[in-house]
Amino acid sequence: MTSDQDIKSFENKEDAEKLLKDSRKRIDEIDKELFDLISQRTALAKDIALSKEYLGMPIYDKSREDAVHERVEIISQEKGLDIDIIDQIVNMLTILSKNEQKEILRRIVDGQY
Repeated sequence: MTSDQDIKSFENKEDAEKLLKDSRKRIDEIDKELFDLISQRTALAKDIALSKEYLGMPIYDKSREDAVHERVEIISQEKGLDIDIIDQIVNMLTILSKNEQKEILRRIVDGQY
């Protein structure tokens, strides 16, 4: 997060354009890293689904989701991020994981695993 003390003052238009270009380039790099991490996170759904299946656990685990949301709230506060928006992102990631787990279990039932 940028504080008022971090706000830059530019000497000229070129400096502002360079900062804009460099910042956008870094955002693109971070976006790729985020998608790589989301892909890695989603790939773990197979291990989770197989473990839950063996243990006779349902896909939805309220206590686990509550714990994740509590942890995310703490981290959001520490980082100065909007808790509601971060919570929505985590909800989407959770849905993605549960959907993947359901698909894996469906393949098991269909004999594809």
